[in-house]
Amino acid sequence: MKTTFTSFCKPLLQRSAMTLALTTVCASAMAAPLPQFTFDPAAAGLAGTSFTGDNILISNYSSVLSGPGGSFTESGYLSFGAMQLGGSTFSPTGLNETYGLYVAFTGTGMSSAGNPATGVTFGTFTSLNYTLYGYNGTASFGFSGSTPTETATGEVVLATGSLISGAVVTIPSGDGVHFTPSAAANLTFNVDAGQAGFFQSPSPFYGQAITAFTNTSSQVLPVNGGFLISQGGGSINFAAAVPEPESYMLMLAGLAAMAFVARRRSTKP
Repeated sequence: MKTTFTSFCKPLLQRSAMTLALTTVCASAMAAPLPQFTFDPAAAGLAGTSFTGDNILISNYSSVLSGPGGSFTESGYLSFGAMQLGGSTFSPTGLNETYGLYVAFTGTGMSSAGNPATGVTFGTFTSLNYTLYGYNGTASFGFSGSTPTETATGEVVLATGSLISGAVVTIPSGDGVHFTPSAAANLTFNVDAGQAGFFQSPSPFYGQAITAFTNTSSQVLPVNGGFLISQGGGSINFAAAVPEPESYMLMLAGLAAMAFVARRRSTKP
């Protein structure tokens, strides 16, 4: 997975009805190089050593609940699992052994009507706010009922941010029961006061975070009024504040193309 979009695109390209609409935008996005960054955990008092990467692989623990009029709310945690550099995956020394990193987030949005197990749904985020934390020791992530939980202690705030733009989509698996939810978002990235040392390079650090997530049906648990995502897959990388990254626009173009194909199919006699 060279970019944030590989995990997003592969499942979609396997859906033959949508292949033509998505092939061009996904291939272009996956070919784009990613900006490098260097983190120094020790500068934030964390028990780790500095490392350089260009992509962050994460596990997603989140709750998505439906509201009136097609609205939805989402909240959860994104646990950092590994890093990538130039397409190669590695585990930084100490990560998830002597220290850890995670994002806590909440969001809202609007989605098209319909049963995601039987038809494509698509929508956009209307708000999305997050905080990036670091902590020493180990932690676990899970759920208490439909509420995401985490057990980290002594967290320090490293960065915060909010929504610039984002989109969501669900694809039915074909069995009438299961489905795959995916999302992409472009977010502001604000280094917390006093934590510039953690974000060692570049200096000043990037002003945007770009995220993309897709989940297999086995990671999705339908609950009353929505669904839970447990250990879903995703990634985060960074970009300068302006202009908006071309790769993110390609992602939105792919989502729009898929929605267009879905609408055309649904209106055929």
